[in-house]
Amino acid sequence: MDPDAATIDQRLARGAKTRRAITRRAVDVASMEGLNGLSIGRLATDLGLSKSGVQTLFGTKEQLQLASIECAREMFTEAVVKPALSADHGVARLRALVERWLVYAETPLFPGGCFWVANYADFDSRPGLVRDTLFGEQARWRELLADELRHAKEEKGTAELDPELAAFQIDAALCATNIGLRINDKDIVSKARRTIEQILQSANRPLSK
Repeated sequence: MDPDAATIDQRLARGAKTRRAITRRAVDVASMEGLNGLSIGRLATDLGLSKSGVQTLFGTKEQLQLASIECAREMFTEAVVKPALSADHGVARLRALVERWLVYAETPLFPGGCFWVANYADFDSRPGLVRDTLFGEQARWRELLADELRHAKEEKGTAELDPELAAFQIDAALCATNIGLRINDKDIVSKARRTIEQILQSANRPLSK
């Protein structure tokens, strides 16, 4: 290999590793203080890096925020979505998704709890790419729930079930659960399970003949 090419490859690998470390730290900060709490200078100080080096990797605060959302999405997918995919489509997978989500928030994966819930309120009235990306992830999550509810409806013939409404209700219960966990509501997880189980039971109830 050309020595110059090898040097460039090593530099690119170091840059990618540093970028991952920065975005991982940014996700933790954003879960506690919101994406607006991020700054290139703050992350440089936290990780013992030069501010100019971090600036070179991300350019702007918006790009840093978008990279943080992408990192959070990847981690959420690994922790919540992928483990649930081994369950059968329909109610079984819905229950798996809910249980993995509760573990994700209760453990928690991020120090401030659910990354998404921590940032919704800050950006719901802020038009722009960050808001669109953030709420796009929420829409994808709800669609994943709705898709499994559609499978349940097809399997059981539950004509009264509205998959989109049920997905909204489940997501709302999970968001409320995250807030309850952050304020040490000891009963919030059991309340969430009971609430969601009522929705899932309706999804699992065959249409009366």
